[in-house]
Amino acid sequence: MIIRIVITIASLLLLSSISTSDISAHHSYLLSVQQLRAGLTKAPSMPQKGFILIDVRSVEEHAAGFIPGTDLNIEFREIQARHREIGAQLEDHLVVYCQSGHRSNIAAETLADLGYRHVYNVTGSMNAWLAAGFPVESGRR
Repeated sequence: MIIRIVITIASLLLLSSISTSDISAHHSYLLSVQQLRAGLTKAPSMPQKGFILIDVRSVEEHAAGFIPGTDLNIEFREIQARHREIGAQLEDHLVVYCQSGHRSNIAAETLADLGYRHVYNVTGSMNAWLAAGFPVESGRR
C-alpha cells in the first residue's frame, strides 16, 4: 500500500513538472537576434541554438512570412502525428507560434501531453511579432 502511495505521489509530481510556458514576442526576438549574430539561422542543431522554433500555422501562412530562425512548419492539427519530425528529445526546449497564439497554445499542450518537458508558446505569436515591428522571412522551411 505504501509503495502505491509513493508511486502515485511521484507520478503527480512528474506530471506537474511537465507544462507549457508563455514567452513574449520580445523575448522571442532577442533569441532570434542571438541566432542571426551567431549565424545559426539555417536549421541549427539543438546544442548550438538551445531550442527548436516551430511555426504551427498552415503552409500558406508560413510561406507568407515567418519568424527568422524558424526550424520547422508543422500545422497544429498535425503536431501529434508528426512530432517525431521535430527530432527533439523530451528534455529539449521547444518554442511554438502561430498567428495569434491560440493554435500554438493547443500545439504546446499537445507536445507537453506527449512528454516534452520544456515547451514555450509565443504570447500573441505573429500578431505580436508584427505589431512590435520585428523582421520576418518569407519562403518555406
